Amino acid sequence: MENEFEEKYRTLFRRYYAGLSFYAARLVGEDDAEDIVQDVFLEIWKRKDTVELGGQIQSFLYRSVYTRAINVLNHKAVVENYTAEEAELMKKKLEYYQPDQSEVIRRIENRELRQEIFQAINGLPEKCREVFKLSYLYDMKNKDIADTLSISLRTVEAHMYKALKILRERLSHLHGYLLLLVFFSNIFSR
Repeated sequence: MENEFEEKYRTLFRRYYAGLSFYAARLVGEDDAEDIVQDVFLEIWKRKDTVELGGQIQSFLYRSVYTRAINVLNHKAVVENYTAEEAELMKKKLEYYQPDQSEVIRRIENRELRQEIFQAINGLPEKCREVFKLSYLYDMKNKDIADTLSISLRTVEAHMYKALKILRERLSHLHGYLLLLVFFSNIFSR
């Protein structure tokens, strides 16, 4: 039984590793892609007593890589301090895979204005900033944010309310204030 699983596992690895690595690299870049794919295969190996290596395995593998890639991107968004260049890079990645997510950023034509907005976001209290970035940079729904951060939906809403209030105060002097109101006004429609 062990040898049979091992042979199927090797075949599976040889068959899908390159394609999964390419897919992961498109999502997160080459630096993290190999780690993600190796983690997926390692998880299969750890669960060899319960996992079935047939039928829907291709879908499972690609979905697992996608999920881990999103987790890596979310983790980076929470941990890193954004500079204008990093924000631009993330914007391009998000636009490529989910074009509608960065529509608001596209409307902000002025680089200095964008930088000031990101500085204001980075100046938010840690939890507010984390919730805000997951909502607006990764277009996550409030319920998904609550699940990801293991907090209640009401807590997510409270953090969003606080973040929006702080940002409105800090950015009220900008000429594009009305645009920001449009940007922030759809928070409760999520």
